Amino acid sequence: MDFLNALVALLNFVIVPGVAYGSQLALGALGVTLIFGVLRFSNFAHGDTMAFGTAIVIMFTWLFQSWGITFGPLPTALLALPFGIAATAALVLATDRGIYKFYRTQKAAPIILVIVSAGVMFVMNGLVRLIIGVEERNFADGERFVLSAQTFKEVTGLAEPLVIKTTVAVTVVVAVICVAALFWFLQRTRTGKSMRAFSDNEDLALLSGINPDRVVQVTWIIAAALAVIAGTLYGLDKSFRPFVYFQLLLPVFAAAVVGGLGSPLGAIAGGYIVALSEVIMTYAWKKVATYVLPDSMAPDGLMQLLTTDYKSAVSFAILIIVLIFMPTGIFKGK
Repeated sequence: MDFLNALVALLNFVIVPGVAYGSQLALGALGVTLIFGVLRFSNFAHGDTMAFGTAIVIMFTWLFQSWGITFGPLPTALLALPFGIAATAALVLATDRGIYKFYRTQKAAPIILVIVSAGVMFVMNGLVRLIIGVEERNFADGERFVLSAQTFKEVTGLAEPLVIKTTVAVTVVVAVICVAALFWFLQRTRTGKSMRAFSDNEDLALLSGINPDRVVQVTWIIAAALAVIAGTLYGLDKSFRPFVYFQLLLPVFAAAVVGGLGSPLGAIAGGYIVALSEVIMTYAWKKVATYVLPDSMAPDGLMQLLTTDYKSAVSFAILIIVLIFMPTGIFKGK
């Protein structure tokens, strides 16, 4: 029985939140890796693109709620997602046309585009704060739990409860749908094949008659959609604050680099690796150890390797280790 309680505690505090967080990072890292693979630069503005899209989704969520429109047991924010994606896609396309296209035409070095994207990042961060403010926003509604602690205890008779929030379940389901749709698009559609060809060999793709402007536009639209979905799911699961999304850029990039920049499959794997590493390193293992170990060996301390204040340090350490020992990542990115 103690072993089952330990397993439930592990699921409740490590596996379930780690998978949800990993799904959010994977979607964010997919956007980063698509832009890197096709446009050849690391987009530092991606975190604030996520914040902008989520802010628009929140505003439409409030609008729908004021009209009495909800999504039943599911978060109303899911109904607002298309509007956030449309607004974010328009913003990134305008940014590309007004800023990035100039440097592409000049064939500027990738580091120049990285610096430019950092400037865009600060502008977008200010725009988000202007639109929605700097306060913390909780916009999740609908049913709070798919599985409540009381229900689990009544069914199993265990002392340790397992809780699965609706936002966690929605995160995993939406992430699976998005990943499946993206891979289908890249593998099966003509535009997706054009993007892959453009990423593999730009000169050969141009000689084959592929329209580079169309490829660039589709890439930005898909990256914007992934950013908004990832940002909204993260905000539903936790809460929304513009500066948090600025900090989220580090684990998203760490996920992309761990998996291999330019590799969509690598971005997904990297997201779960980084997320689970952060959760494992910052979780207090005392509860699990108390169930597993004899009473005489029960720990007095929390058995926590790092406090949650150092959560971002885990991502940074993973990023540095990978860049030193395996710079192309697990799936041999660029």
